[in-house]
Amino acid sequence: MKKPVLYTEAAYGLGMVGLSFSVALMTRADFGVSMVVAPAYLLYLKLNPLFPFFTFGMAEYTLQAALLLFTVLAVRKFRPYFLFSFVTAVLYGFLLDGWMLLVGRFPAESLPLRILWYVLGILLGAASIACFFQTYIAPEVYELLVKELAEKLRKPTHRVKTVYDCVSCAAAVLMSFAFFGWGRFEGVKLGTVICALVNGFLIGKCTAFLNRRFECRDALPWRKYFS
Repeated sequence: MKKPVLYTEAAYGLGMVGLSFSVALMTRADFGVSMVVAPAYLLYLKLNPLFPFFTFGMAEYTLQAALLLFTVLAVRKFRPYFLFSFVTAVLYGFLLDGWMLLVGRFPAESLPLRILWYVLGILLGAASIACFFQTYIAPEVYELLVKELAEKLRKPTHRVKTVYDCVSCAAAVLMSFAFFGWGRFEGVKLGTVICALVNGFLIGKCTAFLNRRFECRDALPWRKYFS
């Protein structure tokens, strides 16, 4: 039976919208944000009281600009489409700020509702990242770094993702202690640790599902500009 087509450009859009929504859901659940965005979230918590205009979305693309430089140094090469990862990060930041305003109105007084938002957030986040891996369009710098390192090291993407997530989680813990005092966990909680342990596995499963159920195909002749 012929597989339905999932255009790679559509996968990019789905990944962008879904990932920003998932981060807002996990933030609302307050069990700890994703380990990948935890450093940016802590940067936001630290600087927003001093500079009210500094949003969570701005913290995201500020940090990703630094990670883009690290990516270039780590893989020892530069491709023009790397810069589009920063454009993606800025678009994602605007979407995230919008979702934060909307999801901030979701009820989260009871424990079951908080668990619901957390579970939906972690599942949607994994599915969204799997969508990013199907497209030629440069993803966020987080995913770009994982993708480029996996290619350079010749390792499965989901395994490199798991290692990267754990490193991000450890960095976030250190930032929390540095910003808010020793032993104080801000933004990094049990949910962050759980996410660090299972996110790579979930992304692998979501990627396998997409490959099994869909034929990914380009709708536009733009791939040559991202290689």
